[in-house]
Amino acid sequence: MKHTAEPRPAVARRSEKLRGAARVPGDKSISHRSFMFGGLASGETRITGLLEGEDVMRTGEAMKAMGARIEKKGDMWIISGVGNGALLQPEAPLDFGNAGTGSRLTMGLVGPYDMETTFIGDASLSGRPMGRVLEPLRQMGVQVLKAAPGDRMPITLRGPRHAAPISYRVPMASAQVKSAVLLAGLNTPGVTTVIEPVMTRDHTEKMLQGFGANLTVETDEQGVRHIFIEGQGKLTGQTIAVPGDPSSAGFPLVAALIVPGSDIIIENVLMNPTRTGLLITLQEMGGDIEILNPRNAGGEDVADLRVRSSELKGVAVPASRAPSMIDEYPVLAVAAAFAEGETLMQGLEELRVKESDRLAAVARGLEANGIDCTEGEATLAVRGRPGGKGLGGGTVKTHLDHRIAMSFLILGLAAEKPVTIDDAAMIATSFPEFMGLMKGLGAEIE
Repeated sequence: MKHTAEPRPAVARRSEKLRGAARVPGDKSISHRSFMFGGLASGETRITGLLEGEDVMRTGEAMKAMGARIEKKGDMWIISGVGNGALLQPEAPLDFGNAGTGSRLTMGLVGPYDMETTFIGDASLSGRPMGRVLEPLRQMGVQVLKAAPGDRMPITLRGPRHAAPISYRVPMASAQVKSAVLLAGLNTPGVTTVIEPVMTRDHTEKMLQGFGANLTVETDEQGVRHIFIEGQGKLTGQTIAVPGDPSSAGFPLVAALIVPGSDIIIENVLMNPTRTGLLITLQEMGGDIEILNPRNAGGEDVADLRVRSSELKGVAVPASRAPSMIDEYPVLAVAAAFAEGETLMQGLEELRVKESDRLAAVARGLEANGIDCTEGEATLAVRGRPGGKGLGGGTVKTHLDHRIAMSFLILGLAAEKPVTIDDAAMIATSFPEFMGLMKGLGAEIE
């Protein structure tokens, strides 16, 4: 989807209590990787619960362009993979739209192949820096034939005849960079090593092991993870049930906490410990969140969440928690707007290089709706107003960022005055069912 269509504004109004049960779409990180690893593996991969948002579909189209067969039968996606090392050179540029995860991981995947691949994206993705991924790929012998200034898209990569394995210490907490290097290691002879000082979401490691990659993880006494992957091994198709996305669950979760009288259940949410930062923070703030029916599904922890409206209190969120909730800070800022006292979020530098400068976008959206906040270089302090008195009435610029759009619609459900966002079209990139799901719980959004 090119965001050249007319913007579709949306308005959220103060709502009566939210009630009912909802199931959020499949986890975005696992969905991207399911298409990628299924497309690469030998044999058949079957996926249920896949997030059918635009970002994930772009990854599917890229894998199809390189030889994988992908089709949907009923509720199941069936992939016939090409086999590790057997991707074909795509005939046209791979268009990733707004998908940062899909594009960065695919750069790693195709980098070591002796072929030429061009990556393009929409205006938002074309503004995002890709150097963090290209740097380790260059060390492996990948040439960047063309790139826009600042290592931005459009980017054309040319792989070497024989890629060289590297040992790479990830300079920032980034699951995308870690994953790109590990995926590059799949088609590189020898052992590629990634050193990760701060643990980030570990879906790549878990899923590659599940597909049969020779991947091991060792943690030293300082807590630094060393991930080793042996290249040119065989991957075999798997059956995958994708659990609900905890980042998407954050929206109905916060809505139920701030709309008085609410009592909802969010079913089948991924509870991987590298992804539960928002849940822990909201519980620290006094949120009434009950974890029901914890279970294991496909190697991942999953549970249902019962959420009731709560009187929240401001807290200090440590920088060390950022990797486990990097996508959830916009909606946490909304929860903080209704909490008593100040909530201080620290270690937010990664928000500057998301779909938008997410830190600035959140601060401007809060200010436009009468919320007292202070934006630092890598911090955000929000001083809340319990009950939402005087809040709302503003229009928020989303900057083509789906999480900004959804977060501020949640704000409008408990603010005194309606909240408008300038465009809701890009919500489809990660959560196509958002409007219907929220209205089904009783939210007043149009």
